[in-house]
Amino acid sequence: MSETVLDIKHWGNNLGVRLPAAVARAAGLRVDQRVSISVEGERVVITPIRDAPLTLEQRLARFDPLRHGGEAMVVTTPLGAEKW
Repeated sequence: MSETVLDIKHWGNNLGVRLPAAVARAAGLRVDQRVSISVEGERVVITPIRDAPLTLEQRLARFDPLRHGGEAMVVTTPLGAEKW
C-alpha cells in the first residue's frame, strides 16, 4: 500500500494525520525519524531526512550508561573461584 485516503484531525492547536504502518513502511519511515515537510502547489510532501552514518566516536559519545546498561548481573559475593 503506497496510497490511502485519510481524515485530518485536530492535534492540540495543530492539524494531524496518522500514517498507516504499511504506508510508513513503504516510505521507509520509522518512529522519531525527522522529516522535511514542504508544499508543492496543492500537495504536501513529506521527505525523510536520512542521518549520516555515525562514526565510532560519535556513537560512544551518545552512550548513556544509566540508560543502556551497566552490569548485566550485579554480583556482590563470589560465585565460583573468583578472586576479588
